[in-house]
Amino acid sequence: MIENLRVFKRVYIFLGIIVAIVLMGTIGFMIIEDWSLLDAFYMTVITTATVGFEETHELSTLGKLFTIFLIIISFGTFALAISSITKYIMGGDYKLNLKQYRVNKLLNVMENHVVICGYGRVGKQVADDLLSKKTKILVIDSDEAQFANFPHNPDFVFLAGDSTSDEVLANAKIDSAIAVITCLPKDADNLYVVLSSRELNKNIKIISRATHQSACAKLKLAGADNVIMPDSIGGTHMASLVANPDVVEFLDSIRSQGNEGVNIESIAFNELPTEYQFKKLKDLKVLKIRSITNVTIIGYKTAQGDYVINPTGEEEIVPHSKLFVLGTPSQIAHLNELLGLK
Repeated sequence: MIENLRVFKRVYIFLGIIVAIVLMGTIGFMIIEDWSLLDAFYMTVITTATVGFEETHELSTLGKLFTIFLIIISFGTFALAISSITKYIMGGDYKLNLKQYRVNKLLNVMENHVVICGYGRVGKQVADDLLSKKTKILVIDSDEAQFANFPHNPDFVFLAGDSTSDEVLANAKIDSAIAVITCLPKDADNLYVVLSSRELNKNIKIISRATHQSACAKLKLAGADNVIMPDSIGGTHMASLVANPDVVEFLDSIRSQGNEGVNIESIAFNELPTEYQFKKLKDLKVLKIRSITNVTIIGYKTAQGDYVINPTGEEEIVPHSKLFVLGTPSQIAHLNELLGLK
C-alpha cells in the first residue's frame, strides 16, 4: 500500500492541496456567513476558479476579508495544482507510474519465483528459457528504458533498480523466492548479489555468472550453489561440435522446445505419492511405466549427491534422492498422471 502511494505521490499532493483549499473555503463561508453547504461550496469554487460570477448572497465585511484571503492563497496554488496534474496526464508520466503500480500489485503476491539480476544477453536467455517452462520470474535491471517498454505479463515482473542494493533485493521478495540467478557483467557485482541474497534467504538456491576463473572460488565461498562461465561453456560446446558432433547435436535436441521437444525432467522424493516413497526403483514397475508412457528412467541421484546412470532398479527412493526421466512433454505428462504427480 505504501509503495502504491509513492507511485502517485505527486498527484496525491496536488489533489490534496485542491481539496484542502475547497474545504477551507466551504467551512469558512458556512461559519462566517451562516450559509448552507451548497451555497458555501458554490462560492468557494467560483472564487478559487476566478470565473467572475456574482456572489451567492451579500457578503459581510468579515466575509469580504475572508474572500480576499481565499483568492490570495488559492490564485497561484490552485492554478499550479491544475496545471501540474494536466501535465502529468498529458506528458505520459502516468503511464510509467501505472506500470509501476501494476508491478507493486504483482510483488505483493509474488512467491516461489526466480529472481534474475541483470537483463543483458545472458539474462534474457535465462528469462526466455524459464518462461517456456511456465516459471514465474522477476527481473532486476537498472535500465529504465526496458521497464518503459516492458509488456504486461503476470509471470514476468520487471523491477527497475540496482541489483547490488539490499533494498532492491528485498523488494524483489528474495525471502519467498526459490532461486536467484545473477547475470551481471562484473564479477564484483555478482559477488555482492550472492552475499546479500544468502543473507536475506539462507535456503535459497543461488546461481551466479562468472567472467574470470579466479572469481569462481570466491563466488562459491560467498554462498553460490552453482557458478557458470558462459564464455567457457560456449567454447567447450563449439569444440565438442568438432570432436563429437552427433553426440552434441543429440544432447542439444534434449531441451525443452515447446511441445515438439524432448525433455529430461527430475522427480524428487517429496514429489512422489507416499505409496512410492521408500521403495526400490523396481517396485515402481519400471517396465510397466516404460510400456505405458514410453518414458525412460535414465538416472538416479542418491541422498549423498552421487549420480547413477542407467540405474539397475535396486536403488531406493529415500529423502533427498531424485529420479531423472527422458521423454517428450506429452509422455512426461502421461507419467505425471500415472504416478499422481503435480
